[in-house]
Amino acid sequence: MQRILDSAGLSDATATPLGGGTYNSVFRISAAEGEFVLKMAPQDQPGLTYERRLISTETLFCRLASKVAPVPEVVHTDDTTALLATFLPGEPVFGRDVDRPLIRRQLGEAVRAVHEITGPGFGYPQLGLHGTWTEAFLGMYAAVLADAERFGVRLPTTDMGRHAKAFDEVRRPSLVHFDLWDGNVLADTGLSGLVDGERAFWGDPVAEFVSLALFGTIEDDHDLLPAYGFEFTDSARLRLAAYQAYLYSIMLTERVPRGSSDEAFERVLTDALTTALDRLR
Repeated sequence: MQRILDSAGLSDATATPLGGGTYNSVFRISAAEGEFVLKMAPQDQPGLTYERRLISTETLFCRLASKVAPVPEVVHTDDTTALLATFLPGEPVFGRDVDRPLIRRQLGEAVRAVHEITGPGFGYPQLGLHGTWTEAFLGMYAAVLADAERFGVRLPTTDMGRHAKAFDEVRRPSLVHFDLWDGNVLADTGLSGLVDGERAFWGDPVAEFVSLALFGTIEDDHDLLPAYGFEFTDSARLRLAAYQAYLYSIMLTERVPRGSSDEAFERVLTDALTTALDRLR
């Protein structure tokens, strides 16, 4: 830790652990130069296929998205083990009594701006990009199924390749955060931050609507969707179900390397995954 603080030129710095991180270790840094957040990658921790060089992915997300939305700005990074970024005001929306319609409208506008950022290819930037979204997403789904087998997790599955025609409709690789549940959305009097972009990839903007309505239905959100300017088609609904199946498969599988034993949450995830897969049959 001290190495990156020294490299960033911070003086009289103190570190306070911040909760909420499930992969990286997160600290609030108070220094003479201001307030910052430091993320440190775990050492030799087993993880899923995509959980490689996540610091580099979050660094890329912050550098690009901070230009158009309330996202932390990169202060210093070594691109492999540590990221020092600006500290944003506000607290996570999760569990708070906030002006939700206002925040959801502002969130819709911010997410649309992020999605306008276009990448050089499709997929996870840290794993190598693909020429089509279909190729990238089918590979991403196959990887989590392989991860599940490796960790001894029994998942209900489907043949995603049957829906290639719907994935083929995605022609532009948008920057997708893919983890914008209420715990990663900050607010004070209004929207103040989108954080934890380590799961980001270049792909279909529709995938963002999974975590934006985690275990729910984004089409019921009459504040965010109009502010974003999105209208669902049958093809988009099918793709959304595929991305729900993908995320819930990740969440079920990652419980093993992270040592989670919450059986009630496992049932919630399994039910959500089964519902998503039913929509794909």
